[in-house]
Amino acid sequence: MTTKTKAYLAWLAICIIWGTTYLVIRIGVAEMPPFLFAGFRWLIAGPIFLLFLKLRGVPLPTKNDLLPIAITGILLIGLGNGLITFAEQWIPSGLTALLITTIPMLIVLIETLILKKVAFNKTIALGAIVGFGGIVIIFGNNIFLLFEKEYLIGIIAIYSGVIAWSLGTVYSKYRKVNVHPLANAATQMIIAGIFQIIIGLSIGEAERFAFTQRGVFAFIYLAIFGSLIAYGAYIYAIEHLPISFVTTYAYVNPVIALFAGWFVLDEILSADIILAAIVILTGVGLINIGNRKGV
Repeated sequence: MTTKTKAYLAWLAICIIWGTTYLVIRIGVAEMPPFLFAGFRWLIAGPIFLLFLKLRGVPLPTKNDLLPIAITGILLIGLGNGLITFAEQWIPSGLTALLITTIPMLIVLIETLILKKVAFNKTIALGAIVGFGGIVIIFGNNIFLLFEKEYLIGIIAIYSGVIAWSLGTVYSKYRKVNVHPLANAATQMIIAGIFQIIIGLSIGEAERFAFTQRGVFAFIYLAIFGSLIAYGAYIYAIEHLPISFVTTYAYVNPVIALFAGWFVLDEILSADIILAAIVILTGVGLINIGNRKGV
């Protein structure tokens, strides 16, 4: 099997697995405090992953590689995943996944407007406008929810996580390290897991931390599938495929998440949400087309 084929299979795994993790996170944070729930997930998965790679003879990162790996891990997992997990205490899993589809848009806008790595063009501009229109549809008929404290905190946390994940993805693309991509991913998990646990302990989550049957199920699923398999696949994919293609996993994730949330947790799947999903994904598609034109 060629490296390219493996990379495309990794992308497929991201699409499917991460589409289900929003639902499982929603179940988990109903039972456990978010940062400790997320942090222990990564801190358990990371060393297991690293030990497996070591036994297979994969070289571990050197001291010189740790700083860029730590920056990427804290942005992607520590803040990106951590804040989104925090937000799902109040925001439905399907809606969370839908709002996160704006990540590819933000990544391309960072590359075009800030880094000037891609030429800005009309297609990118149109995609950004269309994508923003989808967000307006989501909140247009539910604007009153933004005046509810917990809902507003959840939305702010989601978009803070979106920004962190986008910055981490762009940073990892342009700050290359001479490290095996899976060893890179495992090290990020460990660093980010420690980071999240420190946050959780500092805000008093230890008092509410307790294992329950549903919580343990969510924890195990996320540690094995969401962390070991899918995050490793994400790092592998962005090492070997164009970043604009890899981030199209965001097309598939919300569709799976919306229907999983509706089917398992009876989350609302209204016509407005479906229309917003179509509009946002159209915007993401236009931006990716414009990105390819501008390279």
